[in-house]
Amino acid sequence: MSLTPSTMLGLGTAMPDFRLPNTHPDRLGAAVGRADLAGQPVVVVFTCNHCPYAVHVEPRLIEQARDWQARGVAVIAISSNDAATYPQDGPDEMAWRAAHLGYPFPYLYDETQQTARAFDAACTPDFYLFDADHRLVYRGRLDDSRPGTTPTTADLDAAVDQLLTAGEVTVEQIPSMGCNIKWRQGGG
Repeated sequence: MSLTPSTMLGLGTAMPDFRLPNTHPDRLGAAVGRADLAGQPVVVVFTCNHCPYAVHVEPRLIEQARDWQARGVAVIAISSNDAATYPQDGPDEMAWRAAHLGYPFPYLYDETQQTARAFDAACTPDFYLFDADHRLVYRGRLDDSRPGTTPTTADLDAAVDQLLTAGEVTVEQIPSMGCNIKWRQGGG
């Protein structure tokens, strides 16, 4: 496992266009894309089933996603790992995980890895917050915890709160750290 930081895509960057199949059993195969999220703030998380860093934040992400969604913020999770090399990150396993853990958000499969490249995603988990105009206002970590530790901050939650209450995000933005995205051989 290689510990990799977020690339910290430039603030103000437009959300890349994408349309990916949903592996969540409640909406299996139904594609979700940027156009479906028009007019609302969006949290995008690049994640996977096997990375201990992604697995560690998963319970808090699920809890916070429910709160954010109740406040009008869309949440989507995307797995871009090469499922040929990491079969536990393939669509069937993604569907099982989404159902088993009760994901309240779509879990999209980026088989071509083009979406991860468009977002300049580097690790799992990697978090992005876009405003209602789909401009990047936050990128970085969910909180300061790592596997085996308890969070003492709520970085992304604070950013969502600032966006919704003040219309801007001023929290310190610290790169997320996790497993590198598992690029296809010869690709990334």
